[in-house]
Amino acid sequence: MVSADVGDRPVVPPFGPLAGVRVVDSARFVAGPWAATYLGEFGAEVVHVEGPPFAPPYADATRLLPPLLPEGASAADGVSESWVQYSRNKLSLGLDLRQPDGRATFLDLLRRSDIWIESSRPGTYDRLGLSDREAWEANPKLVIVHVSGFGQTGDPSRVAGPSFDLIGQAFSGYLALQGRPDPEPPMRAGTAMNDTVTGLAAAAAALMAYVHAGRTGRGQSVDVAQYEMFFVLLENLALDYFVRGVVRGRHGTGHSRLFPYDVHAAKDGWVVVAAPTQATWERLLEMIGPFPSEWTPPAYRADHQDEVRRRLDQFCWEHTASELEALGRRHDVAVSKVYDIAAIAADPHYRARGMFEEWTDPVAGRVKGAGIAPKFSATPGRVWRGAPWLGQDNDAVLSTVLGYSASKILDLRGRGIIGESRPPTRDPAGRPPPFFLRGGL
Repeated sequence: MVSADVGDRPVVPPFGPLAGVRVVDSARFVAGPWAATYLGEFGAEVVHVEGPPFAPPYADATRLLPPLLPEGASAADGVSESWVQYSRNKLSLGLDLRQPDGRATFLDLLRRSDIWIESSRPGTYDRLGLSDREAWEANPKLVIVHVSGFGQTGDPSRVAGPSFDLIGQAFSGYLALQGRPDPEPPMRAGTAMNDTVTGLAAAAAALMAYVHAGRTGRGQSVDVAQYEMFFVLLENLALDYFVRGVVRGRHGTGHSRLFPYDVHAAKDGWVVVAAPTQATWERLLEMIGPFPSEWTPPAYRADHQDEVRRRLDQFCWEHTASELEALGRRHDVAVSKVYDIAAIAADPHYRARGMFEEWTDPVAGRVKGAGIAPKFSATPGRVWRGAPWLGQDNDAVLSTVLGYSASKILDLRGRGIIGESRPPTRDPAGRPPPFFLRGGL
């Protein structure tokens, strides 16, 4: 039985602007989970629900994406670097939704939650008996966020198709703009950018719908298609085509409309120089001078880009990247080194802004990764725990959130409806106990 006085009892420490918001995350593989992670980094209580197998290979492949930590670990005792970064601050519930009691438990969790984020192919949860309608029967105020490659509606063959980050980059039109012109191939983004942008959009959409539910008492579903999130971010690409018939292509390191706005080789690396407005162009001319007087008007740089680019290339080649940054600051011109992670790690501005975070992962031990952004003056986000092993929080979620008795939890575990992977055998130095084992709230 579920007691009547549970559901609002938190099992995470209160912090951030989203303290008190409960999110159910049954998503997989970056985009959907990243949306939930982002909410969790600002105080939301995120319960990641994951089905069997409760041992390698896991249903959520992100757990074992190479490389694994600790270095040299096997699938049985290691964890993916991606999981360590993308799943921190979450609670883990191992639950088999294919079984009736698993579905009933999931609906109990939805009754006590504000947002549900999932990222299966359309129709998956309908077939499990967990459609939007059934979820709203349990909780009319629930916000349901569906993250998928191509959306919940549209061309049936496209909607049913598989998708990954690279597919989203290609289908959105983004990939057609990256890299050098034909016959060179398009150049994909160096990270899963479509996934992470989609995750941020899904998180923002979830909160918009949450605000609406608070005002009206009614939840709604949000249909987040990966390709659409990139498509709407491609500036005036569509307007260019429909108004002027322009099919924009690839321009290498330069920009199709802004100039100077390019990558240049310095003595010891690469820099970017951005001076696209008349005022910034005139300051750049002062920085690289002497220069012919006819260079000043906007029309000249537009009509003589090759000549101007050669002069900029020569100037940059005569200086180190650090010298060019210093000259840029002196003349108020936007110049930056092309930073790799080693340069970022040594940069004082990153450190001053707190963009490196250390935390203890229950499997990998002490780790250091990306910090929290953006910064809130009164309710900052933070990392309060590492990424959980599968089912690490079964007892906490079922007893504290749902009010299940110890005997009921034991019965669910005995019948394989809930499950957990083997906890890590080591105890990394300084690993704090989970918050709910320290006494909770």
